[in-house]
Amino acid sequence: MSTEKIADEIKFAYWVPNVSGGLVTSDIEQRTGWDFEYNKRLAQTAENNGFEYALSQVRYEASYGAEFQHESTSFSLALLGATERLKLIAAIHPGLWHPAVLAKFGATADILSGGRFAINVVSGWFKDEFTHLGEPWLEHDERYRRSGEFLEVIRKIWTEDNVDYRGDFYRIHDFTLKPKPLNTPERPNPELFQGGNSTAARNNGGRYSDWYFSNGKDFDGVTEQLDDLRAVARAHDREVRFGLNGFIIARDTEAEARDTLREIVEKANKPAVEGFRSAVQQAGSSTGDRKGMWADSSFADLVQYNDGFRTQLIGTPEQVAERIVAYKKLGVDLILGGFLHFQEEIEYFGRRVLPLVRELEAAERTATV
Repeated sequence: MSTEKIADEIKFAYWVPNVSGGLVTSDIEQRTGWDFEYNKRLAQTAENNGFEYALSQVRYEASYGAEFQHESTSFSLALLGATERLKLIAAIHPGLWHPAVLAKFGATADILSGGRFAINVVSGWFKDEFTHLGEPWLEHDERYRRSGEFLEVIRKIWTEDNVDYRGDFYRIHDFTLKPKPLNTPERPNPELFQGGNSTAARNNGGRYSDWYFSNGKDFDGVTEQLDDLRAVARAHDREVRFGLNGFIIARDTEAEARDTLREIVEKANKPAVEGFRSAVQQAGSSTGDRKGMWADSSFADLVQYNDGFRTQLIGTPEQVAERIVAYKKLGVDLILGGFLHFQEEIEYFGRRVLPLVRELEAAERTATV
């Protein structure tokens, strides 16, 4: 599916809370949990409430309100065993994984789950996670160049035999992986997601990945990224889908939703937010054109650490549904949602918001016939 086409139905994913602290760095109550039993119930709730994907976060070192965390690939595999339809996207870092090792894990996970495993390649923003492990911290565009090779290699290993690859970061010599992923017409090779906002990220997305994940953005920010992504994809005769992060605060009244947002920001854990801000804004501002992730994020934006408030999915079910469909019209194929109280809010979303989204989509299709 091209990002220049409008899908029949927009898809939904949620952030797996496999790290402590919830999805906002705030002392407001968050009825959530990072343990497996909570997440197993949540995954089952999500797949029964219209969510097709879930994204397991990757964090290795205790930091910035996320003191405890479960590793993303193993946690995703456990959740796949506890669900029937949900697709799990495991976030991973090139530089800490070898692509052939991850390809082997991914092929096994894909077979065990019946084709429901996917990968999100995160080029890296947390310098300490690399330097504290004795690994080199590359310059911003070099990190994305390494990710591009990583994506190329893993796709080759999943689809070809006797793979040879000569890159600046990876060397593969006559390598054959068996068994390969299922790769049926109904369930192609595991989907490759790639996150970022920068020009380097857009180039990687257009050239190598199946999906491009963006931090939270308003309509103008989404359009600007999509224009670049489409141009790169067209130049390489490819089609790429677009996923957008958004923190969802759907309440019975707009006043209640806005009050919740205000309370989240007012109760922000300031030292943790400032620590995160210091770590990530060097990554965004290090790009020459300042299009990197978090380059222009305010303190309030960073209370939700992937700029989820900026997507403005905040209000009544009707308002949230209308804004989701407006993003879809721009070319967004998937909304990646975060929530304050995951279990009950995913249920509320499935009961109150999703039916309105589908009604609006049906009306749009009828209007264009």
